[in-house]
Amino acid sequence: MTSAWTTRPETADDVSAIREVNLAAFPTAEEADLVEALRASDAWIEGLSIVTEDAEGAVVGHALLTRCHVDGAPALALAPCAVLPRLQRSGAGSAAIRAGLEAARAKGENIVLVLGHPEYYPRFGFTAASGFGIRASFDVPDEALMALALAPDAETPRGTITYPAPFGV
Repeated sequence: MTSAWTTRPETADDVSAIREVNLAAFPTAEEADLVEALRASDAWIEGLSIVTEDAEGAVVGHALLTRCHVDGAPALALAPCAVLPRLQRSGAGSAAIRAGLEAARAKGENIVLVLGHPEYYPRFGFTAASGFGIRASFDVPDEALMALALAPDAETPRGTITYPAPFGV
């Protein structure tokens, strides 16, 4: 497997490939539909939907960061992240996530939240959101709700996450 993945922000030409990656990576169309709903919402931020390409230029992975809020303060939600099943555990997803976090940092974003596997996301610097004083409005294991401060010296918001409407929470 290659370790030199190419990542870039999505373009209009990538929309169907991103849907196919999400459909292949998850057991239902829920995540693929979520990406489309977020793309059509005011939570969408140009440049923060990242694709990973293979050596032939085919889209094989995707990571999405969209606007959420913590007690009214702007934050980002990382979700969904997807890779074609045949390339999972190859670094394609990690490449998209790292590129997305760098793009968010370059845009001056401060904090990213993710609800996910506690054994996966710490490799990117995520820690329990509760350590930042951030919580969800629904029941979630403490170790599954994580946050990453992109500007560690900046003040981070505290309070309850408000996800964009397409998340349905």
